Amino acid sequence: MAPPRPPWFRPFHVLAKPIGARCNLECSYCFYLEKETAFYPGGAMMRMSDATLERFVRDYLAASPAEEVGFAWQGGEPTLMGVEFFERVTALQRQYGGGRRVTNALQTNGTLLDDAWGAFLAREKFLVGLSIDGPKSLHDAYRLDRRGGPTWEAVMQGLRILKKHRVEFNTLTVVHRRNVKHPREVYEFLRAHGSGFMQFIPLVERKPAPAEAAAGLAHATPAPVRGRLVPAALAEDEVARECPGRAQFGEFLSSVFDLWVRRDVGRIFVQSFDVALNAWMGLGPTLCTFEERCGRALALEHNGDVYACDHYVYPEHRLGNLHATPLGDIAHGAGAERLGTAKADLPRACRECPVRFACNGDCPKHRFVAAGPDEPGISYLCPSYQRFFTHIKPTMQRMVALLQAGRAPAEVMRGFRSAKS
Repeated sequence: MAPPRPPWFRPFHVLAKPIGARCNLECSYCFYLEKETAFYPGGAMMRMSDATLERFVRDYLAASPAEEVGFAWQGGEPTLMGVEFFERVTALQRQYGGGRRVTNALQTNGTLLDDAWGAFLAREKFLVGLSIDGPKSLHDAYRLDRRGGPTWEAVMQGLRILKKHRVEFNTLTVVHRRNVKHPREVYEFLRAHGSGFMQFIPLVERKPAPAEAAAGLAHATPAPVRGRLVPAALAEDEVARECPGRAQFGEFLSSVFDLWVRRDVGRIFVQSFDVALNAWMGLGPTLCTFEERCGRALALEHNGDVYACDHYVYPEHRLGNLHATPLGDIAHGAGAERLGTAKADLPRACRECPVRFACNGDCPKHRFVAAGPDEPGISYLCPSYQRFFTHIKPTMQRMVALLQAGRAPAEVMRGFRSAKS
């Protein structure tokens, strides 16, 4: 039985990074690699100890009163920890789970997967998020190994391992300056290779300030501005060279949506579309990027340090450490609450926007474009989300009507087939 839900409880999620920022690849757009040298200089080992792992599993289960508790593992590259580490994970989950259902999701670049991994992931029913940016030429544009070499072939071998062992997987595709121009090619590739659930993640990273560049930081640090947890405003051309233009991600999503809605509704699930449908249903967005408040998706570093968000792993945003404070107390502390409250601080353009209900101003990390004097910044992706949510509005409304009538949303495809014929 799950422990009783305390009156102050608010659900939270933890993205655990047992290997910290360490990775066997060196993707040119990765915002997390800089932490390997910036926070752990001199090659300090980044590897979660057995003591930290046990405390995390115990605390997280104790602070999660639901009958089903989900763990998420990321990096860096978490498979560098080896299968043995994750065997300890599942043993501890059984020890402290109290008979509840415990699930695990593992995000990986796939290049280290072999039959031992495949057998373990299948046996323990891990959901694997495989990072792949599309066909070879688009994937290898930025996803490189430590020697600057291509990685697509190794990722595809990892995908074959997952299929061989019948491991449930989805795909995570970073949308960058190269593949953003090829939505059909990317979607058809993922579809052909068996991705039944797709996540498209827009690349928005800033160029470093001179002091940060000198310190070896690849991207500018999100820092408070007038008390807000948003970056300072800057010109839109000061983003990293790998980023798509402000409106391009919206064009990409709209093009993929038009392909999906004609034949794949109910067969293939695209996170952006599912989240949008929830918003149109009046259920609110189910992705932290679009929620009204954030601060409930914590990041856990290998040494037990807890941060309010994966994108705010900087000293000024550290909330505490597992070895000093129970995880539940950290999650419900003032630091996480401060980040959540800050997200609601929107410029007038956002407050008056007709698609605000679906977007809520986007992630605070992306709000660095000036919106007006004495106003907080607006999202770099604002033109993209205005384009995308406006484009899908008629179809979303039809899908909502179908659901309210007790019919399947997939019936919306009939209208598109009729219009085409």
